[in-house]
Amino acid sequence: MASTACFIIVSRNDIPIYEAELGSAVKKEEATHQHQFILHAALDIVQDLAWTTSAMFLKAMDRFNELVVSVYVTADDLLVTFAMISHLFFFSLINCFLHTRLMLLHDSRNEDAIKSFFQEVHELYLKILLNPLYLPGSRITSSHFDTKVRALARKYL
Repeated sequence: MASTACFIIVSRNDIPIYEAELGSAVKKEEATHQHQFILHAALDIVQDLAWTTSAMFLKAMDRFNELVVSVYVTADDLLVTFAMISHLFFFSLINCFLHTRLMLLHDSRNEDAIKSFFQEVHELYLKILLNPLYLPGSRITSSHFDTKVRALARKYL
């Protein structure tokens, strides 16, 4: 595992919905805030890069000292269809633009492992989205999700 790693999932409104310090280094509160600041500062760069490429994995797109920001951007347009059936058949389409960013601040150099980490966390995130009790864009508070993400970090980072 990398000695420093901070992972965050940012919703389409630039609101963090999941955060985790994953590294093995001793954590100070100042370092945690600094990691969050670096990741949020990289959001503008991510926004610009997301429009110029069709790739989901944006490797090493920003740097701060020895730390690197890698990003995985989810698909933009997810069309969710709800059918409400009463005396009249009424169908409504709701367009939920789920442009979610998975961001990792790390000091690792293994891009293949980081990409695999992102892909597996993305699968976990999709399972959360499929839960009918989860409201897209709200904080992910599942301890099961957190445990799985930390296990994937130990495996890949």
